[in-house]
Amino acid sequence: MAPRSSTGPHSSTKRSYADGCAAAHALDLVGERWALLVVRELVLGPKRFTDLRAGLPGISPNVLTQRLNELEQAGVLRRRKLPPPAAAWVYELSDWGQGLGPILIDLGRWGARSPALPQGAPLSIDALVLSFRAMFDAKAAAGLKASYELRLGEDRFHVLVEEGRMALGRGSPARADAVFEADPNRLAAVVYGGRKLPEALRLGEVRVEGDKAAARRFASLFPLPAPAALPDAGARA
Repeated sequence: MAPRSSTGPHSSTKRSYADGCAAAHALDLVGERWALLVVRELVLGPKRFTDLRAGLPGISPNVLTQRLNELEQAGVLRRRKLPPPAAAWVYELSDWGQGLGPILIDLGRWGARSPALPQGAPLSIDALVLSFRAMFDAKAAAGLKASYELRLGEDRFHVLVEEGRMALGRGSPARADAVFEADPNRLAAVVYGGRKLPEALRLGEVRVEGDKAAARRFASLFPLPAPAALPDAGARA
């Protein structure tokens, strides 16, 4: 269990915009470095402190503790103890905090159009799965009805595509037309990085059980948008 910190959202060391705009107030609550990424890691369900560290390897334990305490005091998340036999402390988003999920999805769609979007940078498991929500293209899914299981490390996710819609959540499905098993960054290379699925299968980077045609369709459902056009430098001169 992580140690408690006295630092909170109303601490004198935490800066505020002191602006009456609700958006400015929201940034007071979740605008600190790492705060929204902590929220991202909790959108798909509760996690232990060690799980959050695994999803955010660049954050120090002290900073993670500080952000968790700030978000808890702000009412964005809560801390609770799981019943036996687990008996572990976990962090989970509050009902109000869950409202940040769609905002993060929209922010991901906006960021995907950045001309400077990092290519090949590592993704956490939850970041990859949430990116599927952000990038899902209903037109690409036209006529597809299929159930999938994603096995990413020890994590399991179910995906149902039907009538141009996608339902996605944590846990295995009752049945799956195709099952993917891969490191999240290997799967991201297939979905977003131009790596061909047959080649990834041949090299053992990704494993697929079940309907290979359904697996190929899945890999095509999440096209990245075209980068945004930057203002012409000459026009600004």
